[in-house]
Amino acid sequence: MPGERGTGDARPVPGRRELAYAVLLCLAGAGLALWAVTRTWVLGAVSRGEPTLLLVEEGRTGGQLLPWLPALALVGLAGGGAVLATRGRLRRVLGGLLTLLGLALAAGGGYGIVGDLGDPVTWQWPALTLLGGILAAVGGSLTMLRGHRWPAMGARYERRTTRPAGTSGPIGGAGTIDAWEALDRGEDPTIR
Repeated sequence: MPGERGTGDARPVPGRRELAYAVLLCLAGAGLALWAVTRTWVLGAVSRGEPTLLLVEEGRTGGQLLPWLPALALVGLAGGGAVLATRGRLRRVLGGLLTLLGLALAAGGGYGIVGDLGDPVTWQWPALTLLGGILAAVGGSLTMLRGHRWPAMGARYERRTTRPAGTSGPIGGAGTIDAWEALDRGEDPTIR
């Protein structure tokens, strides 16, 4: 029936959708900022060679002008992936850090647009850095505000902290799963 929700209904959990949006915002924003800071922001004429005084155009990237921008963008990419592996309070703290990181990226892009970097700046690359920082900050804010409600990785990826009863010694005649669990506990399943 249309109104009933059975076991075969595969509707996505709303928290999963928000989690996906936040991770995508963080990754897309940090990735866009990283790409934009590797582009040429400033073209300037530099004189080379004393006898002939040759003028050569030399470009400088956003990463050369503001060396901390590529590092922040890489940390943003790693943080966006780490949102998937965290839960609860740690995820909210990570969201706060990603928000600050995104705002710092946006500030670097804004400074590239309005700041005095010596030569005239092509505005599109700092603007894309600014946009990427804003996207990462929005993803971080979403994580900070709502991340504690989102699902975490499944329990099969987590290490068990307690040992099942009766498994204190080596396993004898057990199956493959028991052998792998003995290896996880640090025991040698081949010793009897």
